[in-house]
Amino acid sequence: MRKHIAFWGAALVLVAASFQSCSVFHKGSKSNYQFAKGADIGWLQQMEATGYKFRDNNGLEQDCFKILKDHGINTIRLRTWVNPNNSPTSGHNSKNETVAMAIRAKKWGMRVMIDFHYSDSWADPGKQKKPAAWEGHDFPTLLNDVYNYTYDVMNALKKAGVTPEWVQIGNETPGGMIYPEGSTANWPQLAQLINKGYDAIKAVSPHSKVILHLDRGNDSKRFTTWFDNARKNGAKYDVIGLSYYPWWLDGKPDYTKSIDDLGNNLINLAVRYQKEVMVVEVGGEDTQPENTYNMLVAVQAKVKTVPGNKGLGVVYWEPEGARSWSKYPLSAWGDDGKPTKALDAFMIK
Repeated sequence: MRKHIAFWGAALVLVAASFQSCSVFHKGSKSNYQFAKGADIGWLQQMEATGYKFRDNNGLEQDCFKILKDHGINTIRLRTWVNPNNSPTSGHNSKNETVAMAIRAKKWGMRVMIDFHYSDSWADPGKQKKPAAWEGHDFPTLLNDVYNYTYDVMNALKKAGVTPEWVQIGNETPGGMIYPEGSTANWPQLAQLINKGYDAIKAVSPHSKVILHLDRGNDSKRFTTWFDNARKNGAKYDVIGLSYYPWWLDGKPDYTKSIDDLGNNLINLAVRYQKEVMVVEVGGEDTQPENTYNMLVAVQAKVKTVPGNKGLGVVYWEPEGARSWSKYPLSAWGDDGKPTKALDAFMIK
């Protein structure tokens, strides 16, 4: 019974907080709330450089940004790496390349999310390798590395006239980031690294919302364990980001087996931590566009059920990253160079 009382007490606080949040972020009007329908397109520059041609539903060659916008996409997510190599699929995404993409996104009227991996290449649950230039640094120096690098990228965006609406500190960090110092085996140090990133972001762009991001968004225990530790250790952030890939779950089950767990987790996180929530990565198999379409419709619906407009939106990871170019099986693009039906899910109001 005491658990139920605590839950509903927290829920009442959330509702009250949501009205206050709306007055700050949405000018007091629910009609001003804009649900983010996003695409992470870190591969786009390299696809264009190798001559890949994007085509609209009619088969006409078009700028990828136009095709995305015509399908309801209003947000672009961009990863940034410290000193990447030139591999088409596992390199690039340097500061200058990220800024250039952010400028393009702004010109197309898109909102921008920046994803700091704090690595020279992919950072995810399986690997959180620190940048080569930071190897051998003691912990105080590593804290300065995080602050200075984050500030530098944010300042470059500011000078280019781009204000990211959201900025991620780390990418899919259930075990922490910048190993070994930032492992969850040492939460006090991880929290300090997070806070250095947070402080650098806010120093340049006070209104950008800072996201902390974990994978397996249907796994409530995974999230509450991590964010309870984040709270205990004083980690600073504004938004909880979730990945949701049914294809990667055990046995590759259909999304219908985990979608309710995702929805319940979103609501629980918003209530438990008094934070906004957002699915910052999602994807489905390109050869099953009808199923992926239905999954995306369901995911958006679950995010929209979070009370008080605390569910901010949904971002598809590399929808344009056609398998014929990337070998990645979870894009929303076909071998004919056109988007699949899956992308139509973002056109639903």
